[in-house]
Amino acid sequence: MWYHSRGLTPATFLKRMPAENTWVLWIDFTALRRAGILDLLAGAKAGEDPEYQAFVRRTRFDYMQDLDTAMAAFAPTGNFFLVKGRFDWKSLRSYAESMDGNCLNSLCRVSGSGPERRISFLPLRPDVMALAASPDDYAVERLTHARSGPDPVVPDAPVWLAAPGSVLKSTTLPDAFRLFTRSMENAVSVTLAFVPQGDRIAARLDVRCRNERDARQAASELTGAIQLVRNLSEQQLQKPGPADPARVLAAGTFRSEGQHVYGDWPIGRAFVQSLLGTQ
Repeated sequence: MWYHSRGLTPATFLKRMPAENTWVLWIDFTALRRAGILDLLAGAKAGEDPEYQAFVRRTRFDYMQDLDTAMAAFAPTGNFFLVKGRFDWKSLRSYAESMDGNCLNSLCRVSGSGPERRISFLPLRPDVMALAASPDDYAVERLTHARSGPDPVVPDAPVWLAAPGSVLKSTTLPDAFRLFTRSMENAVSVTLAFVPQGDRIAARLDVRCRNERDARQAASELTGAIQLVRNLSEQQLQKPGPADPARVLAAGTFRSEGQHVYGDWPIGRAFVQSLLGTQ
């Protein structure tokens, strides 16, 4: 009774995720719904897709209404998800079996888009689903156990993305972003959080370096990259619009404090709508 009554926080979710070379994404859909951010998805293609609509009808699950929070870990061994919301488990089992999957006790398995994407899922609690996409048919069982030790420190934000700095070396990014990531590849950790602020979103970067000297150097390199983006934008014949990625990047500021580098960007609603394809 104590286990099922205690809250599942982002920190407790994180202790269940794979720790090796992993990107971790956290989204608090309830907070975004309250802030009106999810309204921007109203015209997105995902909601209009016939296959998605068929999925909603058969499983009785629509992320716009039924999803509260989600954590995703993208690891070399597969992709792992912990999702909190309202689930019709009987309908989900029936859907998996109708897709040539099978369920044993509470664990269901179904084929994904390729042999390397075997999807497995099970309920951790009535309102929490564990799901994995991996070559391993039973990969989801990795999420049933949490690592020992104190809860890790996580950002106080409805959306954040975190990874060890070393993961940036093997991540394919556009050249404009590679200017920034190059100076963070030797960091202990890199976290980018997004916080709604009125009709804007504040993006906040926290780079934890190995020592103060590395932090000062990283802050200097990031500031130089920002200046380069600004200079290139000024040389363009046309003034960049509010949804232009270069303009968003150029608005960033950085500072070092101890072993950390902190960065801040104001992001307008027009840029978010452009990313979501709702303009």
